[in-house]
Amino acid sequence: MSVTVGTVILLFFLFQIKHMFADYFLQTPMMLSGRGEYWHMGRALHAGVHAVGSAIVLLIVGTPIGFLLLLIALEWFIHFNIDYGKAHYSDKMELQPNQARYWHAVGFDQFLHQMTYVAMVWAWLTFAT
Repeated sequence: MSVTVGTVILLFFLFQIKHMFADYFLQTPMMLSGRGEYWHMGRALHAGVHAVGSAIVLLIVGTPIGFLLLLIALEWFIHFNIDYGKAHYSDKMELQPNQARYWHAVGFDQFLHQMTYVAMVWAWLTFAT
């Protein structure tokens, strides 16, 4: 596949749409409750929604299946742990939406997710094209 700047921008764009839906529109109450525990089924399902969404995005740009499976497994693991870190910190510090540190935690969480997409696009460009 010939990669153009447009293809890379499209990939980032699709990851952003996927992220918006997976993080804000497709979370269920089960995914949101009890997130301070490490092994939390709701968090595992939430990370799975992200992985499935990323698989769709990567299929759109013609990613080989073996590489796609590796990337989404890594994304599932990383997303699961980023979300745990934010939930654990927020619970430990008893953060509430009216506190600046709450929003710092949310912002850092989102930054880490965005850096995951940067790494995924880099890996895609380096190894899958």
